[in-house]
Amino acid sequence: MTTPRADLVWRAAGGRLSLRLDRRSLAVTLLLALALVASAGISLSLGSQATPPAAVLEALLFPGHSDIALIVHEIRLPRVLLGILVGACLGVAGLLLQGLVRNPLASPDVIGITGGASLAAVSFLALGGAALGEAWLPVAALGGAALVALAIIALSGRGVTPARLVLIGIGLAAALGAATTLVLVLAADTTAMQAYVWLTGSLYAAQWREVAALAPWALLGLPLALGLARRLDALALGDDLATGLGTAVRGSRLALLLLAVALAGSAVAFAGGLSFIGLLAPHIARRLVARGHAALVPVTALVGALILLHADLLGRLAFLPRDLPAGIFVAGIGAPFFVYLLHRWR
Repeated sequence: MTTPRADLVWRAAGGRLSLRLDRRSLAVTLLLALALVASAGISLSLGSQATPPAAVLEALLFPGHSDIALIVHEIRLPRVLLGILVGACLGVAGLLLQGLVRNPLASPDVIGITGGASLAAVSFLALGGAALGEAWLPVAALGGAALVALAIIALSGRGVTPARLVLIGIGLAAALGAATTLVLVLAADTTAMQAYVWLTGSLYAAQWREVAALAPWALLGLPLALGLARRLDALALGDDLATGLGTAVRGSRLALLLLAVALAGSAVAFAGGLSFIGLLAPHIARRLVARGHAALVPVTALVGALILLHADLLGRLAFLPRDLPAGIFVAGIGAPFFVYLLHRWR
């Protein structure tokens, strides 16, 4: 006797795209979404001066009748939204890379995406690019991440294989890190301090223009990652089985690599050199849902957003009146977790 499966299936485009989600995955996704809304509300209420949630709600719904509307709308809300978008993009980028190279230790840092964006941003600051306006700093960082992607594709030769990605990524990350250090040593002290804050990763002084600039990358990239979930599931079976199932292995790897670069590069461009979110979020998501990537993509996005939102909140409150970069607290959690993964997968 068979029991009915607790699955919900969605098909589109004549059956070309299908996603299978079980009820547990949907329940976990809903709970994480509610947790994210609650965390965002807490983050909007707390700061150098705590604000009652009722007052925050009034400022959001009726800004003309609130004395704190300026604080909520122009200072706290952009910071919260930027943190959600950045955390989601970095988490999903890490999930794509781990599935792409079939390595649980993979993250945007491993293949040099963060390193490329960091070198471009630091060089931009050291060469006086700040005089052109801060709006050009994310453009420079995103350009650096894109150049790293082009270098990986060029160095990979005919095919982008997991082994080549890891080896080329490690080599590029090391070279880019050394180049970034050299630029920092040669730069002026004031420029070096500004660059160090950016390299740590921070949501400080987030503005609406940054949210508006990152939103298209997230709103396009995250659904696209969900649409490519079946290809990730196929690649996880190995190249031979994936080919037998009709998956274009090389084309799929290239598409997934470019999407991961776009998500991670855009996130780093607007929030600085945040690390470990792309490593942490996929592993936490796999503990919550044990099915394929169709379930993992939204869960990983929500987990990444929650990690960064709480790290930023801790940075704002733990050492008042100082506002510390969120990257410090993410690294404080991520580094021990990375050591644990190394020990587990030795």
